[in-house]
Formats: sequence, structure tokens, C-alpha cells
Amino acid sequence: MRIALVAHDNKKQEMINFAVAYEPILKKHELYATGTTGQKIMEASGLNIHRFNSGPLGGDQQIGALIAQNEMDLVLFFRDPLTAQAHEPDISALIRLCDVYQIPVATNVASGELFIRAMERGDFNWRTIIREREGQSS
Repeated sequence: MRIALVAHDNKKQEMINFAVAYEPILKKHELYATGTTGQKIMEASGLNIHRFNSGPLGGDQQIGALIAQNEMDLVLFFRDPLTAQAHEPDISALIRLCDVYQIPVATNVASGELFIRAMERGDFNWRTIIREREGQSS
């Protein structure tokens, strides 16, 4: 599966801890992340991650483009609900695209853990069927 990892500044350490804890599962998948988040996860976990720009510089939109092309299967976006974000419209657009294209999106560690465990069990295999139906490879 193709998984996007995104975290606001105040949630980056949670994302790093999450990635380290679930490294055995995550390493079996294609990982994408916004700039700083991806760099910090790679340094802490050794995971191979394709990095986009940082969120405020368009990284959220780059991930959104993959969602719109049905090339993303899961988004783990640990959001900070208590801090205003300068690029809030981009964040809203990314989550809206997840809803439009039926992409599961976890916005905190609790939902992220549920999704990772479900993915490990094969509960997201329907994403592969959708890609195959649309003529894409996994």
C-alpha cells in the first residue's frame, strides 16, 4: 500500500514514535511524507520514505495530487487541533480529497493505530481491487 505520513510541528514527535513502533509493518509499504516529517522519521527509524515539500510549501498539495490520481491508499495526518496553521486551506483540501476518493485518513495516534492494525490484517485489500479495476498496478 501507499501510505502518506504528515504531522504538524507539535505532533512530529508522536509521528516519529508511531513510525518507530510500527516500523516492521510500515517497511512493507511505499511511504510518502512531507519534507521535515519525512526526514525526521527516516533518521529515527531507517524507513525509506519519498519526501515531498514541507506542508506550507506545497507538500500537502503534492500528496493531494496522488490522492486525486488514486495513487495513495492511506493518509496518516497527525494534526494539531490547538494551533492555527497558516496553510489551513491546504489541510482542509487534503482531507476533503480523502473523503471524495474514499481514502482512509487518521488524524491522531489512536486512529492511526487502528488503521495500521487493520492494514496488517488485510482489511484494506479493497484498495488493491480499486486500483486494478482502474488499470493501475500496486
